[in-house]
Amino acid sequence: MTPVARIIDSGLAPQGGAWLVDRFGRSIDYLRISVTDRCDLRCTYCLPKGFKGNQEPRQWLDFDELERLVGAFARLGVRRVRLTGGEPLLRRDLPALAARIKALPGIEDLSLSTNGTQLAQHAATLRRAGVDRLNISLDSLDRACNAGITGRDAFDAVMRGIDAARGQGFSPIKLNMVAMGGVNEHEIESMVEFAFTRGLILRLIEAMPMGDTGRSVRHVDLGPVRERLVARYGLVPEVLELGGGPARYWRTADGVGRIGFITAMSQHFCASCNRVRLTVDGTLHTCLGQEHSFAFRPLLRSGAGSDEIEDAVRRAVELKPERHEFIEAPTRIVRFMSQTGG
Repeated sequence: MTPVARIIDSGLAPQGGAWLVDRFGRSIDYLRISVTDRCDLRCTYCLPKGFKGNQEPRQWLDFDELERLVGAFARLGVRRVRLTGGEPLLRRDLPALAARIKALPGIEDLSLSTNGTQLAQHAATLRRAGVDRLNISLDSLDRACNAGITGRDAFDAVMRGIDAARGQGFSPIKLNMVAMGGVNEHEIESMVEFAFTRGLILRLIEAMPMGDTGRSVRHVDLGPVRERLVARYGLVPEVLELGGGPARYWRTADGVGRIGFITAMSQHFCASCNRVRLTVDGTLHTCLGQEHSFAFRPLLRSGAGSDEIEDAVRRAVELKPERHEFIEAPTRIVRFMSQTGG
C-alpha cells in the first residue's frame, strides 16, 4: 500500500482531498522547522565566526503560532515534521512543543536534528514527548579535528548524548557527517565502523555552497566514496523507506549496517523533493538552493483564520522551484545554513 493510500485508509486524508502538490507534481509531506537560529557550536560550513546577527526572541514564532501553522500543514497532507536549529535543544521547553506537534491530527512522524551537546540531559524527555527519530551531527571522531570543525571541544558531551539516545530507544538514530576535502574525508571508514558497531545509520553529506561559510568548504564527490564502501562492505541498495528525506541508502547483506548518501552536488534529488523549511521567524523557504520564500509571521499575528492560513500554505508551496542551482550559480545563496535550518 502506498503512503497516500495508507493515509486515506486511516481516515487522515486532508480535508477535501487537498494534497499539497507543487507546480511540478511533487507532493509536499515533510516540514522542517527551525525553532532557533542560535547554536552552541560554530561549525565551519554552517555559521560564520563572530556572527552576531541572530533574530531577537520577539521575532520568533511562539509555540501557539507554530502549532497553528503546523496544524494547517497537517490538514493539507504534511505527515512528517523535523525540529531543527541552530541547535534546537537551546530553545526553552522544546519537549513541550514536540508534544504539541506530535498530538496534531495527521502528524505521523516527529524527528529532531541536533549537534548532540545537550542531548544527554534531554533524551528521556524528548522520547516521552513523542520524538521518534534523531539525527546527530558528528563530523569527526578525532577530538582535535572535531574541535577545529565545531569551534570548541564538545566531543565528550556528544558521545554522552549518543549513548543517552541509544538508551532511550530512539529508532533510527542517524549520524550526519559532512564530508570535507582535506579535513575529514580520510575518516569515513572509521565513522562507518563507529556507526555499525553501535547500531547507528551513518549519513554522508556533500557540503553545499550556502553562504560564504558553505563555499569555504571543499565538497567531496560521494560517488567514488560510495563505490569504495560498496566494495569494502558488500553493500546493497536499501529497499526500506528510512525517513522520507533525501538520502539514498545502502545496507550490508545481513542488514546490520546502513549508510545514506546525500549528494546535493554530484547527483541532485530535486525531482523527488518533498520538503519545505520554516525558519524561526516564520519564513518558509521552499528550496535550499534558491531564494523563493513566504513570510507567515505577519499573517499569524494579524489574526488570520484557519482557511486563510491554509490558503497561504498552498500559495507558498506554489513558489517551490524545479531545482537548485548550486553548480550553475554557486554564489547565489547569501544566507548560510544556520539561518535556514538544517
